[in-house]
Parts: sequence; C-alpha cells; structure tokens
Amino acid sequence: MPNVLQSHFPLIRSREAILSEINSKPDLLTIFEKWKLHQQEEFLNFCCGNRGLKIMYDGFCKEVLNPEYDPARLESFLDSMLNRHVKIVKVLPNDSTRITDESSLLVTDIIVELDDGSLANVEIQKIGYFFPGERCACYSADMLLRQYKRARNTYGDTFSYSQLKKVYLIVLYEKSPREFKKFPNTYFHRSKTTFNSGLELDMLQEYILIPLDIFRVCMHNKNIETQLDAWLTFFSSDDPATIVQLITEYPEFKPMYETLYRTCLDMEKVMGFFSQELKVMDDNTVKYMVDTLSAEVDTLTQQKEVLSKENEALIKDNEILKQKLAELEAQLSKEDIVKTVAENLPL
Repeated sequence: MPNVLQSHFPLIRSREAILSEINSKPDLLTIFEKWKLHQQEEFLNFCCGNRGLKIMYDGFCKEVLNPEYDPARLESFLDSMLNRHVKIVKVLPNDSTRITDESSLLVTDIIVELDDGSLANVEIQKIGYFFPGERCACYSADMLLRQYKRARNTYGDTFSYSQLKKVYLIVLYEKSPREFKKFPNTYFHRSKTTFNSGLELDMLQEYILIPLDIFRVCMHNKNIETQLDAWLTFFSSDDPATIVQLITEYPEFKPMYETLYRTCLDMEKVMGFFSQELKVMDDNTVKYMVDTLSAEVDTLTQQKEVLSKENEALIKDNEILKQKLAELEAQLSKEDIVKTVAENLPL
C-alpha cells in the first residue's frame, strides 16, 4: 500500500525497489555500505517517501532554484523575500573576490542580477556559525565590491556612483546562530542602514536573515497562509502531512517536488548528492567546533586580562596599605619614645 507521499507522487519507488537496485550494482553498494546505519535509513526514508525530501541539501536545492534551469522559481522566492515583483536578467558566477574564502560554510550560494540592476545573493547555511553579523557584512561588502569593479570596467571614465544599485543578502539558516534565540517568535529579520537624525542616504546594502528552526516552531499547528510561509515550509519541512498541505494550498510547489523525485530515479546521481552532503556536514561540523573552541579561548583570554588587571589593582592597594601601616607604626613608635622620656624626667 503506497504511503502518503507516494499517493501524490507516483514516481516515488518502494524501499524494496531502491534496495534491489543498490544491491544489484557493486559501485552503489560500496557507497551505501560506507554510510552509517542511521545515514542509510535517512537516505532510504526520503527516497521512498516515508519522509519528505531534504530540500536544504545542496544538490536538491540547486535542482529547484538554479535560475539557469527555471528562473521563475527563484523569481517567485525573491518576490516573497523582497515583497515586490522581480525579474532575473543574469546569473553571476560565485567564484568571486570574496574577502574571506568561506565557500565550505555555505550549502548553496546563488548570485543574480535583477531587472533594476540590483544584485541578490541567496545563501543557505546548515549550521549557525559564530559572528553571523560580521560574516554577513563581509559577504555583502564583497558583493558590492564586485558590482563596483564591474561598473568601473564597463563604463571606464564615464563611471558614476549613481550606476551602483542595491545588493541584497538573503541567508537561510537551518540551525540558527545563538543570537537569533533571543527572538523565539520572529523568523524574518530585514535590515538596512538608517541614521538617528533622520538623514536619508541609500547605503545600498540590505539584509534578510531567516532562521528556519525558529520558523518551524512558530508554524507548529498553524496553517500556511502566505507565499513567504509557503517557501519557508518548502525549505524546512520533511513531514509528509505538511508537504501534502503545502502542495494542496500552493500547487505551484508540486512540480518542484516532482523534479526532485525524478532526480531520485537516477540512483547514482542522488547517492552522489547524499554523499557530498555528508562530507559537507562533516566539514562544517569541524569548522563549527574550531569556531567554538576559538570563541572559548577568546573568552578565557578576556577573563585572564580582567583578572590580571584586578590582580594589579589589588597589588597596588596592598602596597598602599603597607605604606600606611608603616607610617602608623612609625607614628606609634615616636609616641612611645616621647612617653618613655616624659616618664623618666625628674620632677
């Protein structure tokens, strides 16, 4: 009997059929047996429909969002993020002059130019690393610098800063950084530079940061009511009932799932996606641990500096007390001498 997702997507094969193909091909079996048991189960569960597909996997995400395949999908996503209609006119390479080489931290990184000349960078991160604000500032600055260099090269002596357009950095976090935990009821954070005086200048850089783990909690037992929530549900949920609700209320998402289930028919390709995902997760975990230890070392160093200053202050106070005690002892000794002399003077 087909499960819930198989009823809506006939392309989904049974667990037995998937295992039969893997066992019949030595190369696939070798890959499969290298995975841990829980990893094998995770793979089989989303391939046979017991769980939904992991859209946040790089291979799956690019199959859906790659604007070179179907720009309308990414345009729809950007519409919901920016709250306006957009048209993609160009896909930019992401092998840029990024200030810090952190490509390993990103699951997906897509940069496009929109019809008004602005740039949008969509990034997906599995783990919320330390210093998210500093990282975002560098990513955005890098994108703005790329635009500046392109404009300089294109216009030469006729270049004007008026030719520079907005750059949007959109980051989806599967597991959000700790700073986001202070806002457990908010999953959409949008920012741009403003001045306390009311001065209005277009500083060009805007940020949209979305913690999907917080989104899932906020949406528990709630209906999908907006296009934004539909997209975030698509990215964050592998619950079959939720997926059925999504494709029922927003049927435009069904072809996206069908695209991915068609990909799952190519067992070599989908196992390659999954193997690469496991490697990226391992690399990211190592990087996260290094960042954690580094942060702990920084904290301990700061605490050591504070204690050192406090110790210096205590030493100084101790020296002052010693000096006052010596002065007091000297004063007492002087008074004793005067008293002794006075007692021994003849009457």
